[in-house]
Amino acid sequence: MKSQAFVVTPKDYDAPLNVLGLRVTVLASNTATHSYEITRVQGEVGMGPPPHSHNWDEAFYVLAGAVEFSCSGKTVVCPPGTVVHVPAGTVHSFHCLADGCDMVELTGQGGRMRSKLPRLGRSLSASRVATSITNEQDRAVVRGSRAQEQSYLTQALWRRPHHV
Repeated sequence: MKSQAFVVTPKDYDAPLNVLGLRVTVLASNTATHSYEITRVQGEVGMGPPPHSHNWDEAFYVLAGAVEFSCSGKTVVCPPGTVVHVPAGTVHSFHCLADGCDMVELTGQGGRMRSKLPRLGRSLSASRVATSITNEQDRAVVRGSRAQEQSYLTQALWRRPHHV
């Protein structure tokens, strides 16, 4: 199917998803674009995913605040106006610094934030994920420590999307 031109205004946005303490607003899903996805990622100080990787490219543009990105063993503090490109398969993480952060994220073909989360509702937490998990070992991990919870959620969202 050929992609159609479209315009999305703020009144058309769905409510933000809560992903590991980050507010993620899907601005254009890959279903709509037939290719990439655009999201707005906002968070308070300290919020962000632990190290993880994807099978697709990502790029981030910092709008406000500052973000500490770690990619391939290098860590950089990124002020507003910074672009970060993360190739597919690259282990990366980020967290918002003192004033929080506001970013635009472009996800390459194959990224599906919008399609991964609807079954869990608008907020992603360990208890919500645990109810959708059929594997008892995975369910036990989710009910473990906060570090285990974040690790599992990262795997569920990014490395093992079939679990979500």
